[in-house]
Amino acid sequence: MKKPLGAVLLALAMAGAGAAPAVAAPDTASTTGAVDTSTAVSTVWDTVTSASASLNKALAPQVQAVTFAGTVSLSNCSGSVIRFPGSEADDPALVMSNGHCLETGFPAAGEVIVDQASTRSFGLLNSAGTRVGTLRASKIAYATMTDTDVSIYQLTRSYASIKSTYGIDALTLNDTHPVAGTAITVVSGYWKRTYACNIDGFAYRLKEGAWTWKDSVRYTSACQTIGGTSGSPVIDNATGKVVAVNNTGNEDGGRCTDNNPCEVDESGNVTVREGINYAQETYQIPACFGVDNKLDLSASGCTLPKP
Repeated sequence: MKKPLGAVLLALAMAGAGAAPAVAAPDTASTTGAVDTSTAVSTVWDTVTSASASLNKALAPQVQAVTFAGTVSLSNCSGSVIRFPGSEADDPALVMSNGHCLETGFPAAGEVIVDQASTRSFGLLNSAGTRVGTLRASKIAYATMTDTDVSIYQLTRSYASIKSTYGIDALTLNDTHPVAGTAITVVSGYWKRTYACNIDGFAYRLKEGAWTWKDSVRYTSACQTIGGTSGSPVIDNATGKVVAVNNTGNEDGGRCTDNNPCEVDESGNVTVREGINYAQETYQIPACFGVDNKLDLSASGCTLPKP
């Protein structure tokens, strides 16, 4: 574990073709010999191409600039201030990190922690990675290392209060399954460093020592995360939303041991990928929190492990 648009373009092309005869009118003067229409055709083509390029640019998703704003540093890990699609400004704010980053140590396999008192502090970072303030927990709302590796702390302040004081918004968790090939950035508040790569795919099961995680995100090799990046939000570059939480990697080729997770497929076949790092999906978390960001593990659609 790592602690510490076809019809519109066709219309444009037709509009360009309709203009061509007017530009190429000299073609009818055959008594003067052949007329060179290459300049006219080139002009029309350039016009249509330019218009098409402008339209494509306007319709394409705008890539969000990934910064440190909303990330936090823990004593031993990284994390982020998060909100759900349905969270309100006056809701108590939440911080997400890994289950193995808890101040109380690693939860045992099968253990789920709910509503446990905590006064843990977090260093809040601005877009440049500068620590601008300290946030404090009131409790651990939820934490586990079973099926996933996540901790969610409830803070003593609301999103509106944090925004008013620091001008910083929480990061939003995407509530749909991440997609292979997506360009992502792992943002570490502990190191004030980012790692850019793509989602390479998903591990049916990821086993590390006593713990097993389901449907884990596997990075391409460019994301060489290190100790201290645990708990970092994994951000979709195109949307700016959080799709996973960074948690581990195979450090030296070991097979299913601590710091050397292995992938296990549906048939039980084991694959070891030395030097490859992983994260745990977060799309399933919003369904387990309701009004006022209150945890409700019995809510419809909630699949997080229960105590």
